[in-house]
Amino acid sequence: MAAERQSAAVMEENKENERLGAGGKTAAAGLGDTLGLEILQIIKESQQQHGMRHGDFQRYRGYCSRRLRRLRKTLSFKMGNRHKFTGKKVTVEILSDNRYLLLILMDAERAWSYAMQLKMEANTEPRKRFHLVSRLRKAVKHGEELERLCESDRVDAKTKLEAQAYSAYLSGMLQFEQQNWQEAMKAFNKCKTIYEKLASAFTEEQAVLYNQRVDEISPNIRYCAYNIGDKTAMNELMQMRLRGGGAEGLLAEKLETLISQTRAKQAATMSEVEWRGRTIPVKIDKVRIFLLGLSDTESAISQAEDDEAKERLFESVLSECRDAIQSVREELKVEQRQRDAVLDAEMGKVSNLQYLHSYLSYIKLSTAIQRNESMASALQKALLHQPPAEEDGKRTARPQDLIRLYDIILQNLAELTQLPGLEEDKSFQKEIVLKTLVYKAYRCFFIAQSYVLVKKWSEALVLYDRVLKYAKEVQAQTGSKKKNFKDLPDIQELIKQVNAEKYSLQAAAILGKYKGFSLIIILYIALTDYTALHRACQISPCPQWGSQSNHCRGFGLASVWWTNNC
Repeated sequence: MAAERQSAAVMEENKENERLGAGGKTAAAGLGDTLGLEILQIIKESQQQHGMRHGDFQRYRGYCSRRLRRLRKTLSFKMGNRHKFTGKKVTVEILSDNRYLLLILMDAERAWSYAMQLKMEANTEPRKRFHLVSRLRKAVKHGEELERLCESDRVDAKTKLEAQAYSAYLSGMLQFEQQNWQEAMKAFNKCKTIYEKLASAFTEEQAVLYNQRVDEISPNIRYCAYNIGDKTAMNELMQMRLRGGGAEGLLAEKLETLISQTRAKQAATMSEVEWRGRTIPVKIDKVRIFLLGLSDTESAISQAEDDEAKERLFESVLSECRDAIQSVREELKVEQRQRDAVLDAEMGKVSNLQYLHSYLSYIKLSTAIQRNESMASALQKALLHQPPAEEDGKRTARPQDLIRLYDIILQNLAELTQLPGLEEDKSFQKEIVLKTLVYKAYRCFFIAQSYVLVKKWSEALVLYDRVLKYAKEVQAQTGSKKKNFKDLPDIQELIKQVNAEKYSLQAAAILGKYKGFSLIIILYIALTDYTALHRACQISPCPQWGSQSNHCRGFGLASVWWTNNC
């Protein structure tokens, strides 16, 4: 199988090379100055298809080497034979085919990918940084050669601009690694300007790649500005990192180090935190750094544009919180040998370190609840606003998917009530009880929905009544304090939805109960049960006529049932 896939890849590359060559030869023969190469598009497609989607720079480097070998063979541009090396250079005079430009581009990409591979390995072997810089210089050299060749009159204007932007990008990467911030910023700005002009000159579909490249290099520019002296760039960098899924390339490691150093400096001035009326001293550096970054992450979550970005940010908070809790646990093991590791007989409350552990546990459990509620909200939208049928084999949302999420939320709420130091906090316990009722109501609602799908009307009706019972308890407990619980799901909206579903089920249950009876008996039953059926038609639209009031009277509803079932 591996050999077949490799053979298919080779055939595909050969076809691509032939296609590029055919286009180049035709252009050269016809107009003489219309050689063109979609540099950025070729780079992005090659990277996505050959390892870069998973950060596998070695695989991409191997692909570049293989494609170079095939290009040289196709163009009869070999560097000697197996016994002797004969160096050849692509010159303007032999530039009759755009595949000669592709040769230089693949040389630059091979050197760049090798540099990125060495950067990953340099984390454990620092001396590889020397080789990394050498490979980047090689990539810059090839980029400059490509730019020089594209200055020929035979190359179109778009390719010239793309070559200039590509060369500037490689130059910026080299200067960035060498910490020449002024030169790096100048090169990145040149690259950004060219891509922005190209994006504005084409349609939206064609401009997507250029805009993506602009987004990639913007954090690098801000980082260079910060190192030059622009202190406001730090906040922008952190927001870019939180919103955009993290930095890539050469910037990732440097940005993480910078953020850690900045937070460490701020943590040095942080000595305590206040929670639920009690001031807690914070002496552990890892906990200080986590608490300082928490507000930034929460702000980024509220501003996240899609569910995927929210999920990533939630996972980041949970991971950092677990590390902070582990550091507190290690301190607690030491403190267990001392008197204040247990309940203080004089103060009547848990130690400061134990209370700090409760605070961090509260943050972790609350974040987990918010994450699961966010996932549940997305599933509810898919469930309530999309048709239940599956299209093209794609699995749609089901009530069963939501039940598990609400089970986890209820489990997290139960753990919150058991946190040390909060047993006597009446307002906290009341708040948790209220939240538990709300989430129980939603969980019960979706269990009822799952019974509706299998046409178990009676069970669903019983569960709908229980949902209304939970909702009334919530309304009775909140009273005029609804403003204090804005973060809870809307219970009033749930009540409206339950009433609509409930009366529809009553009508369905009546029709299902008397299935098989004669038409006369059905007419009599429909007239007898007119009140329930008429209320159902007022709440829920009739599937036959689409009305909400007078069309579904007794005879009409009975005739619909007769048509569908007899």
